[in-house]
Amino acid sequence: MYESSINMKKRWIIMMAFLALFAVLGLVLPEGSSWEEEEGLNYANIAWMITATILVLMMTPGVAFFYGGMVRAKNVISTMLQSFIAIGVISVVWVVVGFSLAFGEDVGGLGIIGNPATYFMFKDVGVHLPVGNENLGALGLSIPLVLFALFQMKFAIITPTLISGSFAERVHFSGYLVFMVLFCLFIYAPLAHGIWHPDGFLANKLHVADFAGGIVVHAASGIAALAGAIFLGRRHGAGKHRPANIAFVILGAAFLWLGWFGFNGGSSLAADGVAVKACLNTNIACSVAMLVWVLFDCLQGRKPSAMGAAIGAVVGLVAITPSAGWVSVGQSLFIGFITSLICNVAVHWKSRSTVDDVLDVFPTHGVGGIVGTILTGIFVYDAATSEVSHLVSILYHCLAVVLVFIYTFVGAYILYWVTSKMVPMRVSPENELEGLDRSQHDELYGLAMLTEEHELAEHHQPKTTDK
Repeated sequence: MYESSINMKKRWIIMMAFLALFAVLGLVLPEGSSWEEEEGLNYANIAWMITATILVLMMTPGVAFFYGGMVRAKNVISTMLQSFIAIGVISVVWVVVGFSLAFGEDVGGLGIIGNPATYFMFKDVGVHLPVGNENLGALGLSIPLVLFALFQMKFAIITPTLISGSFAERVHFSGYLVFMVLFCLFIYAPLAHGIWHPDGFLANKLHVADFAGGIVVHAASGIAALAGAIFLGRRHGAGKHRPANIAFVILGAAFLWLGWFGFNGGSSLAADGVAVKACLNTNIACSVAMLVWVLFDCLQGRKPSAMGAAIGAVVGLVAITPSAGWVSVGQSLFIGFITSLICNVAVHWKSRSTVDDVLDVFPTHGVGGIVGTILTGIFVYDAATSEVSHLVSILYHCLAVVLVFIYTFVGAYILYWVTSKMVPMRVSPENELEGLDRSQHDELYGLAMLTEEHELAEHHQPKTTDK
């Protein structure tokens, strides 16, 4: 035990040394970016994108409440912290090298990854249009490059938080931190480059459309979550459990619903009609999916539940994400309807499997992102501008789903394995039984504290015997 404690301290010292190195680099490297405004900036677009960026950031605390309310009381704080800590970790990674890997100059013309030196430490990222990577000019930005980078940072932040729901209640905190960084660098950044960079492989070669992250965020997080649930194995005594606070779940879903207007509406990168259309379609798909989930539960003999309504709403938000700014209102209604049915079936099918995806990340985000991407291939097509036929476009979107599934699942599984060799990924059975709040953070959520006090009182109560 003592030796294990020393090894853990060494790991934390190494992590602190890396942070200190980055801090020193930030001081000694030249800034290399202009903070003087230039012509071509649109101030209405800037105002909207600042607002959208704030809304997207709010989604991460939304995930914290959404997931935190679903787990057992002894794991609430740990689960919520896994979302909250991502804001700090990924923000640093994004500034140092993440943004450059995702949106830097394409390496080798392959459309797979960006040059890490292009925007290293946010070099040449300031209040101006793209500098040092003229290919980003194809995005038609009318906002400062630094605002675009900040907006994209929030997408990178929320993706690993979504994954955390699959291995809740059994993951080691330090292991989660290491995996989060590796996932951002080796899974998220290449996918973002491939779909959103003008020279990206998926966008350029396969003509795949992903308006706001159906593939990059939701399908990828769901697939990585599936790999994590398989790698870490089932919890001890896994099965149905009583959620700690369903009110938290509703609150989290409300935060997500509100933040998704920035998530989808902001992905137009302008205060224009596309942004308005994306916001409208987001609300419609979410509303329909929520109602369909509740009604379908009733048809299956289950009672209408707050949990079901919240999950259904989130599924609708996931489904509309890859096509929000392009489809009609009727199409968004259909997308919410059909995806809610499919994900509902997937959730209840998963409950009969041996995979312990605790908070159903793959059946909701993974399946929702995949279905939404395929429906994007069906509905989002313009014969006048497309270089391929409609059928080929649909097949390309299906092929993209297969490629992303293989790359993300295999890549994430390898990253889990690599992480487990560096730091523990799974807590001991004793720590799991005790709860991660106590064993990992020495803190307790209120309900867990009351339960513990009640158990202690019962344990110390003097026993009486009948005469």
